Amino acid sequence: MDRILTERRQFSGGMQGKNLRFVKDTPSTTGPLVRTGFVLLEHFSLPAFTQALDTIITANLLRAGLFSSRTYGLSDGEVVSDLGLVIRPDARISPAMVNELDLLVICGGYRTELKTNDELTCLLRAAAQAKVSLGGLWNGAWFLACAGLLDGYRCAIHPEHRPALAEVAKTAQVTSESFVIDRDRLTASSPTGAFQMALAWIKGLHDKALIEGIEDILAFEESRYRRIKPAENICVSAPLREVVKLMDANLEEPLELEQLAVYVGRSRRQLERLFKEQLGTTPQRYYLELRITEARRLLQHTELSQVDVLVACGFVSPSHFSKCYSAYFGYRPSKEVRLTK
Repeated sequence: MDRILTERRQFSGGMQGKNLRFVKDTPSTTGPLVRTGFVLLEHFSLPAFTQALDTIITANLLRAGLFSSRTYGLSDGEVVSDLGLVIRPDARISPAMVNELDLLVICGGYRTELKTNDELTCLLRAAAQAKVSLGGLWNGAWFLACAGLLDGYRCAIHPEHRPALAEVAKTAQVTSESFVIDRDRLTASSPTGAFQMALAWIKGLHDKALIEGIEDILAFEESRYRRIKPAENICVSAPLREVVKLMDANLEEPLELEQLAVYVGRSRRQLERLFKEQLGTTPQRYYLELRITEARRLLQHTELSQVDVLVACGFVSPSHFSKCYSAYFGYRPSKEVRLTK
């Protein structure tokens, strides 16, 4: 039986987001709970709704207690989605409920009828008056516009409904983008846009590490084929960025610190200071974290053997590789879950 280490090493800031899914001792929740609500209109796009909701739920899986979510109907009873699946919302929405929310999203769909009523208009205006952020999925932006709540805003809507939106929102800028976040209005024109919209919204509330963790889980096919590219996701000075790129390009045969320093025209001591000031770690530790993270990706998403992986990532022996892997992830590389099957 494998011995699980009681204390795992924590990744430094530059690599933490790349490993957030696999390290359970993530930062504690900061700030108040953000409350979200989804109004499900008849024939709403189930894929668009679930993409947005899944993004929020995944954030909670990585860091518990960040968001709450509820579904609402305009009347009692069930709502039929665009896929014919019947959904029973948690409650019937009323203007009095909007004070309990931070974000209210109107979920439309291709066959959702562009027909509003006084009840929905009053609801949306009450939410706006209460400073609740408002969103629309697929053709949800049309209902916001009918309530006069997109005047002066940029917005997104499914191409089929752009002419209708332009007709009722004379002063709105109707775009061809898949999603738009303009101040306290969030609109998306497709399921993919709904995912990107929710992700961008969360990014405005939380740190980059959480966003990268969500992407690592939900953008599975992308993570399967990509190399770890930390230099593209960290804000550092040009010399340090160049060093990180050199590290990334030399995983199989790691460069010595002196070599890295020569390549970028800095001294060893200067490099150590740059890493400490900008990444909060040492060059040696950052290089190890980069290699161990790429090793985990290869073990999960390729059919390479453990020996091939450790060689590709510059480890001198199976025992050294296993020790380093266990130190960060809490289990041996032989126990890593293969996702290629």
